[in-house]
Amino acid sequence: MILRPDGRRSDELRPTRITRGFMKHAEGSALIEMGETRVICTASVENRVPPFLVGKRTGWLTAEYAMLPRSTQTRSQRETRGTRGRTQEIQRLIGRTLRAVVDLDKLGVRTLWIDCDVIQADGGTRTAAISGAYVAVADALAHLLKRKQIGENLLRDSVAAVSVGIVHSQPVLDLCYAEDASAEVDMNVVMTGSGKFLELQGTAEGQPFSRKQMDAMLVLARAGIQQIRAIQDDVLEK
Repeated sequence: MILRPDGRRSDELRPTRITRGFMKHAEGSALIEMGETRVICTASVENRVPPFLVGKRTGWLTAEYAMLPRSTQTRSQRETRGTRGRTQEIQRLIGRTLRAVVDLDKLGVRTLWIDCDVIQADGGTRTAAISGAYVAVADALAHLLKRKQIGENLLRDSVAAVSVGIVHSQPVLDLCYAEDASAEVDMNVVMTGSGKFLELQGTAEGQPFSRKQMDAMLVLARAGIQQIRAIQDDVLEK
């Protein structure tokens, strides 16, 4: 058993909390805290769709992601001259995983804009963003349903995500930054509440990893995501 920086077991999530309705004006919003990582997620409704969907009688969902300049140990520049490759990758990841669980055909001529802003980063920002954004989307759709702008709940399933990795040759769940920076393998896993995979992003930072190690990481990820889903459900029920 390795000693993790914060004293957790290898299969233990960081303390996780989701605060629903964190932003006053958004149709849906949440602050998600996973250890020292904190992300504000909002879902905004816009009564139009991108040009490529005009006339197709369907809705759309898209995402933007950003890190505040002092969300990390040293100040980073704002992306005022276009988004960097990492940012674009994360935005696309958030958008496509949430589109997978929303019935966009019944949304009407509307776009759900998902904004995920990292106010403090200590590893796992993209996975935290997905888990928090799901709560924001659920509330935005409930807002539309309450006002009879849609006829039914458009959520097909829930979605949550978590990081796993190999640190000092041992599979671990929910990496903090210190672990992420030294991990032999880093993997992000996104799953639906029904237990299906939406995304696997795994990279060996040095030596290749085995199928046995991958299976061990997926077991940890599934258990962690089930815990996050329980937190999401509890928050939304309240």
